[in-house]
Amino acid sequence: PGIAPEHIPRLTERFYRVDKARSRQTGGSGLGLAIVKHAVNHHDSRLEIDSTVGKGTRFSFLLPERLIARNDA
Repeated sequence: PGIAPEHIPRLTERFYRVDKARSRQTGGSGLGLAIVKHAVNHHDSRLEIDSTVGKGTRFSFLLPERLIARNDA
């Protein structure tokens, strides 16, 4: 678990894979986080990535309150 620090800046690049042994045949296209970053940026936010090797990785973002639908029932 966890991602080495040298990979963090490139995680949202299209087709970037931390594990070079992985390919389209073994799963994944390397586009997921690039798409997430684009969608989050489109909503005036940014993707935060916090990782500790041996422990795990947390991906998070905050949406502006103006984008949150309210159900005033």
